[in-house]
Amino acid sequence: MRKLLTLVACGVLFAGVSALHADDKGKKVTIEGEGLCAKCALKEAKECQNAVIVTKDGKKTTYYLEKNEFFKDAHQGLGICQAKKDSPVKVKVTGTVVEKEGKKLLTPTEKITKNDD
Repeated sequence: MRKLLTLVACGVLFAGVSALHADDKGKKVTIEGEGLCAKCALKEAKECQNAVIVTKDGKKTTYYLEKNEFFKDAHQGLGICQAKKDSPVKVKVTGTVVEKEGKKLLTPTEKITKNDD
């Protein structure tokens, strides 16, 4: 019985810690930047992947977009796959960001749009 209570207490403790981390990672952000293909233009991926480079205060940050229902329309429809480093597609993306293995991964929660500013 004592072992069971210890297991339950540990489970409750770790569930609370996990919930705190999930809240931190689930924040919605909107970024605007240069849309490029991580495979074709950046040569950083083995298969096509949307990437957005955001420049803020002279520092560039690359966000790699997770594949979901918004990926294909943006990749082909907005011309991200055909874009070159010297002529990227200006895009605006809203979604949730997590950091994994030193990279920022953004999961779009809305349609990726062209930013004609």
